[in-house]
Amino acid sequence: MSIFLVLVLLIASVPVDRARAIPPFARQTGEPCSACHTVYPQLTPFGRQFKLNGYTESTDSSPIYERLGAWLQGSFTHTARAQPGGAAPDFGDNDNFAMNQASLFYGGKLADKIGAFLQGTYDGVEKQWAWDNMDLRFADEATIGSHDLTYGVSLNNNPGVQDLWNSTPVWAFPFDSSALAPGPAASTLMEGGLGQIAGGGSVYGMLDESYYGEIGLYHTLSRGAIDTLAGSADGTPRSDGVAPYWRFDWQKDFGTNNNIAVGTSGLYAALYPDGDKSQGSDSFTDLGLDAQYQYLGSQNNVTARASLIHESQSLDASQALGGADNASNELWSFNSSVSYTYDQTWSLTGGVSHLWGSSDAAYYGTPSGSPDTTAFTVQGDWVPFNKAPISFYPWFNPRLSLQYVHYAQFDGSSSNVDGSGRSASDNDTLFMLMTVTF
Repeated sequence: MSIFLVLVLLIASVPVDRARAIPPFARQTGEPCSACHTVYPQLTPFGRQFKLNGYTESTDSSPIYERLGAWLQGSFTHTARAQPGGAAPDFGDNDNFAMNQASLFYGGKLADKIGAFLQGTYDGVEKQWAWDNMDLRFADEATIGSHDLTYGVSLNNNPGVQDLWNSTPVWAFPFDSSALAPGPAASTLMEGGLGQIAGGGSVYGMLDESYYGEIGLYHTLSRGAIDTLAGSADGTPRSDGVAPYWRFDWQKDFGTNNNIAVGTSGLYAALYPDGDKSQGSDSFTDLGLDAQYQYLGSQNNVTARASLIHESQSLDASQALGGADNASNELWSFNSSVSYTYDQTWSLTGGVSHLWGSSDAAYYGTPSGSPDTTAFTVQGDWVPFNKAPISFYPWFNPRLSLQYVHYAQFDGSSSNVDGSGRSASDNDTLFMLMTVTF
């Protein structure tokens, strides 16, 4: 942990100057970080509007290479009880330091009305490069009678990565987690099941800055493309036809400080399990409800989020292949959190998540057969240059995070969760993360 102490001392000793946004959007807009984010990746109304408009807002004609950026993430992970055999290949059974990620990205305007956020990442745990989040947009504005319409097209590789709110899975809390700690066996398809292994596009519109609608179609990539772009196609499903995605949301500002949004989203996909077409396909229907509230004051910011996703699983193909006990399952996922940010520098977030559904030992691979997991997470963030960047490089915006996760239930049990006597709380995780952007 001395590495983090050294970094903290170095950060504290650097002179500061006027606030700027993080790169590469800072070089394009000149806006302060607090204009778009409370603490990254939590978006403010201005940040949502910037994304809605295709990342194209610009105050200068800077060359395109200035919209390139990078970040590095170093971490320390401690679990309440060691993991026999090691947390991952080439790592110990506990108290592991790691370079979580090294990412290169492009963010900003590509041409008139066209912009993008493109990210490629080296995973320091898996020890491989892969493409990461991709969102390429065309956006424009129109007037329909007395109504203002912002509309556009998004091409992306993860259903929901294009979303404007932090209440849907891709950008929900916890914003970061350790790859060297145990994680629940189950999750809904909308919680990353097609992320980086599929491609698709959507059309969207926002009417009068209040009513948002979006419809998209996705399909998994070829096995060769997944091997090249995502690291490995082993164990990934294949699409049986296109997968529709939809998103609708209503938002409203109250005065100058309050904003509320309520929405729904959904995803349907027919998938060949592990790419095996011999027994037909499984199908998944996800329906979600979500809400978000924000208060943005001069020094105090509060963001509250909640989401509920229900998934219906039809598993005829998996059952025939021996990968599921049941022909159909139900899965529910609830996630809520509240963040408080003081003076654009200090942030504290508390969250609770609960996953529950049908028992299916073959499908989930849990000793009890149940997917039920309940986790409580608290995280503190320090962003020393979010308000006042260093003078000689105003786009340098490091973030130091400390997170603790407590499991009251894990994979269906509070005790003996793995069949060898490990309790749910043995998976409790202390996670320290330093993120440095350039």
